[in-house]
Amino acid sequence: MTPAQKLIGDFAPKLVSLTDETLFGDVWARSELSPRDRSLITVASLITGGNTEQLRGHLTRAKDNGLTETELKEVIIHLAFYAGWPKAMSAIVLAKELFAPEEDPDR
Repeated sequence: MTPAQKLIGDFAPKLVSLTDETLFGDVWARSELSPRDRSLITVASLITGGNTEQLRGHLTRAKDNGLTETELKEVIIHLAFYAGWPKAMSAIVLAKELFAPEEDPDR
């Protein structure tokens, strides 16, 4: 049994399949997907789920994988219609913090 199957049990076999194979397993195992695409898929999933705890780390990874602030904000705004404005606004706040210029400690 996979970790998701152990957690969910036989209650929702389709959900287990989506979680293990399609959403996470497939996204991270498909060699034709670039790290950038993988980051976009993961960020989109976390935003729609409202998971701000994990979103900060994945937004950082997306930035490290070459996504710009503008691209991330466009993705978040497009998701607002599906995820809802509160979730999208929380994600935008996190993205703004991530891309904010670092202050000079000597100032």
